[in-house]
Amino acid sequence: MIKNIEFIIFDVNETLLDLSPLKNSINSALGKGAAEVWFSQLLHYSLVESITGTYHDFSEIALAVLKMNVQKADLDLSESDLQDILSPISKLKAYPDVEKGLDQLKKAGYRIIAFSNGKPSVLNEQLKFAGLTTYFDQILSVDEIKKYKPHPKAYKYALRKTNSKAESSMMVAAHGWDIAGAQRAGLKTAFIERPGKFIFPLAEKPTLETNSILELSKLLTGD
Repeated sequence: MIKNIEFIIFDVNETLLDLSPLKNSINSALGKGAAEVWFSQLLHYSLVESITGTYHDFSEIALAVLKMNVQKADLDLSESDLQDILSPISKLKAYPDVEKGLDQLKKAGYRIIAFSNGKPSVLNEQLKFAGLTTYFDQILSVDEIKKYKPHPKAYKYALRKTNSKAESSMMVAAHGWDIAGAQRAGLKTAFIERPGKFIFPLAEKPTLETNSILELSKLLTGD
């Protein structure tokens, strides 16, 4: 059991929500493996924006990167076609372990925060569709700070908005880059071992490693 944690900050996509419908949509349009390339490039270009001091929201970058991949595949797709391909992003289901895990953490008295690189309207729509909105004390997007995770300013923004301190906060994510960023910003971290997700070997070891939100709640509450 980890003591002195008051705030638990959750990444959303792939940590809480299963991206399979979106990945299937992209792969169906562009070919096997296209979704993994697209997602990696989405993260890549979001960091380009943060590093160079520019900002477009996550949905804009997602569409721009999809257009790049469509060009690479030499496909003729309309703007409407592209929007249709990306449309599953707002209709993702939570992983089976998520709701019960969040419920246990909420009942144990933790402050529960959602924190995403996603556009605020999309983020809220996602959590509403998945039936998770009521579990969160706050729902935050990097859109206000205009620096994408894992930029240090993103985590500092989350701490400021929640009026919390790094040492009493834990970032929960299924992405090695998010864990590395939060750890280096001074937060405690929990890596969720979703399929195909791994810890960055050159980063500091996370505070906790587990395979589900439900198991995380047991580790934190001692139940």
